[in-house]
Amino acid sequence: MRYSREHKQETHDRIVRKASVRLREKGAHGIGVADLMKEAGLTHGGFYAHFDSREALVIEAFAYAMDRSMDHWRKMTGEVASEKRLALIAESYLSALHRDDPGHGCSIPALGAEIARESPKTRKAFAGKLDEMIEMMADHVTGVPRKAARKQAIATLATMAGTMLLARIAGASELSDEVLKAGRDTALDSARREPVAKKPREKQN
Repeated sequence: MRYSREHKQETHDRIVRKASVRLREKGAHGIGVADLMKEAGLTHGGFYAHFDSREALVIEAFAYAMDRSMDHWRKMTGEVASEKRLALIAESYLSALHRDDPGHGCSIPALGAEIARESPKTRKAFAGKLDEMIEMMADHVTGVPRKAARKQAIATLATMAGTMLLARIAGASELSDEVLKAGRDTALDSARREPVAKKPREKQN
């Protein structure tokens, strides 16, 4: 039976959506192709009708997850004053809700360490999405040159992702809550930091 192009695309997208959740829950190597296809309600044999390789699916799945994170941030900050947006993102990110639901959370703490050991193609794709995320966060850093805004965005994102990774290692515990609070305080301080005005250079006699 031949399916329409639209039906094939809908099936493809469903596989990517399901895989993005399972990969963040189980890790890049914690679940096989057969299980991923079963999760999407399909047979293992149909996999190569949609993807050239498992790597191709992993790349699409984490790209989808990164895009969903950025879409969520845009919606969340849409009605908020620009100078408060980065702090709102950090506060929402460093929550027990995000910690306890990795399958629907950010890909960086869920998959970052594994992606760093993957092929150059996979790392390049992940790095491209990471740069998009940094650029989006830098858009919310006001009152400083773009280079300084990117630096602040990178520092804030690194604090957020590192804190979430440590909090998940500690599980739902007092230590985990302590880690979240410490990271949240640091990230919020960074996100709310006022730009430092440069002092005019003194003229040389």
